[in-house]
Amino acid sequence: MALFSSEALNPGVLKREVFAWAMYDFANSGYTTVVLTAVFAAYFVGVVAGGAVWATFAWTLALSVSHGIVMFSMPVMGAWADRHGAKKRLLLLSTLGCVLATAALALVGPGAVALGVLLIIVSNVFFAWGESLIAAFLPELARPSAMGRVSGWGWSFGYFGGMLALGLSLAYVLWAQSLGQTAAQFVPVTMLITAGIFAVAALFTLSLLRERALPDPSKAAGGLLASLRQLRTTFRNARRYRDFMWLLACAVAYQGGVAVAITLAAIYAEQVIGFVQQETMVLIFVLNIAAALGAFAFGYWQDRLGHKLALGITLVGWMATCVIAALTTTKGGFWYAAAIAGLCMGSSQSSGRAMAGMLAPPKQLAEFYGLWTFATRLASIIGPLSYGAITWMTGGNQRLAIGSTAVLFLVGLVLLLPVNMGRGREAALASD
Repeated sequence: MALFSSEALNPGVLKREVFAWAMYDFANSGYTTVVLTAVFAAYFVGVVAGGAVWATFAWTLALSVSHGIVMFSMPVMGAWADRHGAKKRLLLLSTLGCVLATAALALVGPGAVALGVLLIIVSNVFFAWGESLIAAFLPELARPSAMGRVSGWGWSFGYFGGMLALGLSLAYVLWAQSLGQTAAQFVPVTMLITAGIFAVAALFTLSLLRERALPDPSKAAGGLLASLRQLRTTFRNARRYRDFMWLLACAVAYQGGVAVAITLAAIYAEQVIGFVQQETMVLIFVLNIAAALGAFAFGYWQDRLGHKLALGITLVGWMATCVIAALTTTKGGFWYAAAIAGLCMGSSQSSGRAMAGMLAPPKQLAEFYGLWTFATRLASIIGPLSYGAITWMTGGNQRLAIGSTAVLFLVGLVLLLPVNMGRGREAALASD
């Protein structure tokens, strides 16, 4: 089957729309790769906070605050978007917010901890809103039998956006270092590079992707309060969607571990294994290649093997990653852990997004992806904050913290077991 095959798409969906949808993954991946993983995270801990013992905890706390805001805002925002057919309008606002806040990170220098924390909170809130809204378009584009591969197309393509942002940033860093510049001089420029790529790539999405959801005249009135009532009704009927709820519980666990890898990989590589900044950037670049391959291949395997089995395989791989990273003492050994993490990262993220689409009622996509975002943001608080707390309480023992992360993936695997995709899909369609 050819890439972006029409056979995988719902009737009336054009290939260019799938390209435009995937371009948003391409656009926003630079934010997670450069800001949260490879560059700004380590810069914040080592330069902005001066390597203080509380610095890693401060970083994870800032991210946790942003995730908390998203947790309680996105489900309501999703319900409002469904009622008003407004996913694309909200996507435009979230994109502008993340681009501007990312560019503003260029103003954060040594000692500007408060400003750095504020801008990370703001930029990550807008990023998470956009990530949830773009995911809600997936079931509109892909046939149920091809949900995994179409999700994989977007997620794998997205990593190339991350690699572009990181590659350009790395080239600039190497050039700046050859001139004797310090991190306080060249890291701000990488924030502008990342914001620029995000803005340009997102133009394709905002201009070519159609909003298929129509406002419901019977529900359009009432604004925020009506959206809250709709969300309350969904929770009251949670028993009807028990497979979706089990998936949410699974996501809270395993996405917490994924969040550790995204937000703390660079810090661990530099402070525990001994990588220097340009080595870390190369490591993350290669990790993105592995993640792109994993997301693309697993998208097809997921449709053939089954969503549940495919996700379970990646969780086992994540557990192996944590154990290897905790035990290795060499850069070479850490490369092995990073390679496995890369393959599992893209596939586990893509699998979860596709499973949520299969179990969401077609007329409540934004709302249910808002609930999915609630789970993933809660995970993003539990994972990194527990890592930071363990590191702080053990006097900086990050090996113990990364080893403990394997427990999150194990819990996720256990919570995945009750999920019945066939029963959950029937419930989603019946409610519609």
